[in-house]
Amino acid sequence: MRVLPYALLTALAASALAVPPTAAALPADVTASQCVAGGGMIIISAVGEGSQSYTKRCMGGVHDGETVL
Repeated sequence: MRVLPYALLTALAASALAVPPTAAALPADVTASQCVAGGGMIIISAVGEGSQSYTKRCMGGVHDGETVL
């Protein structure tokens, strides 16, 4: 088994620590089929009063709270 050089291990550790903590907390976008396959339901909500825009979120299952494309 080959041993990684100390410099490479240090670089890997530094890059892992450099990821902002909020990036992991942000939901990812999933497709409708991924939401349903993961055991969730697609919830469609209107944005604003009398508005033509809406949001789609996956609720429940593996992709809970993620935006549906």
